[in-house]
Amino acid sequence: MTVMKIPWETFLPGCVKSHENPKKNNPKVKVSVTKQISFHGIPVSDISSSTISSDLSISLAGSNIHAFTLQELRVITQNFSTSNFIGEGGFGPVHKGFIDDKLRPNALKAQPVAVKLLDLDGSQGHREWLTEVIFLGQLRHPHLVKLIGYCCEEEHRLLVYEYMPRGSLENQLFRRYSVSLPWSTRMKIALGAAKGLAFLHEAKKPVIYRDFKASNILLDSDYTAKLSDFGLAKDGPEGDDTHVSTRVMGTHGYAAPEYIMTGHLTAASDVYSFGVVLLELLAGRRSVDKGRPHREQNLVDWARPQLKDPRKLRRIMDPRLEGMYSEEGVQKAAIVAYQCLSHRPKARPDMSTVVKTLEPLKDYEDNSMVTFVYTAPTESKEVSENDVQGEQGQKEVEKESSSPHRHRHHQQKQHHRHSNNRRSTPSSPTIHSETALHKRLTPNSPLHNGFKRS
Repeated sequence: MTVMKIPWETFLPGCVKSHENPKKNNPKVKVSVTKQISFHGIPVSDISSSTISSDLSISLAGSNIHAFTLQELRVITQNFSTSNFIGEGGFGPVHKGFIDDKLRPNALKAQPVAVKLLDLDGSQGHREWLTEVIFLGQLRHPHLVKLIGYCCEEEHRLLVYEYMPRGSLENQLFRRYSVSLPWSTRMKIALGAAKGLAFLHEAKKPVIYRDFKASNILLDSDYTAKLSDFGLAKDGPEGDDTHVSTRVMGTHGYAAPEYIMTGHLTAASDVYSFGVVLLELLAGRRSVDKGRPHREQNLVDWARPQLKDPRKLRRIMDPRLEGMYSEEGVQKAAIVAYQCLSHRPKARPDMSTVVKTLEPLKDYEDNSMVTFVYTAPTESKEVSENDVQGEQGQKEVEKESSSPHRHRHHQQKQHHRHSNNRRSTPSSPTIHSETALHKRLTPNSPLHNGFKRS
């Protein structure tokens, strides 16, 4: 991991012009800045596009960030073909492309890329584009998406990233009909995202991400998480400053309550947003879902009170996991989410502490917490050798079910109820309810083929 420090003064005067009328000097300039902002104290208003590309090329020298022409990106994406369309966010549409080794021999290797094109009528503009180029031009980390290059021609603003084949966490977690992410994969994603945030917060010049959410977490082929979209990122407070005052921006459902109320931005604001995403991973629900009952529409309001009670955790867990998770791991992850979502910013853990807590959870086994039901055949009155073996298997499993992690009380009541049914109706099927029984049976066991999930 590396942090390349680039003097921000090098972006002058090309990136930042005087406050003369930009339209008079350059009629092609599209000024997207509506409120003066600053990068390291330098105002970035009235930004000219006529010289910014050359200035960035000089300033980012040695960072391995390439300045592409619009024509090159048309070739790479097959003229932004709809067949290469990946998706669209607040910045604009994203297309998949491919850089072959002939485009820039000895400078760029052959590789797939994602090309993001600024929507001139969208919610973001030149300011967010420049922010992303500058931050990702300086920052390198395994859990930050790699910026390969950019394009700045007239009003056109584009960004070229490494291609992330599994898309965003939002798509993987909430897309209809998609395969549910296993528990261990969810914890791997949470850990990777936490490491990315920790790196930003602990940099020599700390960075506050400000827009941490499921759609901004991209996944590579083995589900390694990488943070993307740095358009809203801000430099953290320096010296004796406790916060950065800024206009409130971000995404509803993820932004910290104190930031919404005061506009005071701190690293703890990112920690809160991380807690929301961790809760989404546990529950398999969006942070805000208007399609649910009123009291469940805001995920944090509904779920946070239940996170500290192990008996209530199963109520909020994603049913698509089908109980395949470590009970101990879930409890530890739930406590982390609970702490991150504290309404008192100072009570939230820092991201390094979160990383240390989550690190071992990715290795917890996806143990089954579901109940299996076995129905014993009653057609034959003869007691065969298989019946005897089945009874022995039943007794063995009943012994195993005494584990405190297997919800003993519930299962004893269920077994007692079924036993009473057997005494009152001898001809009815015998039903035994046990946890994780299927995992303990060998393929040759006479009970193996008689199991089905309830």
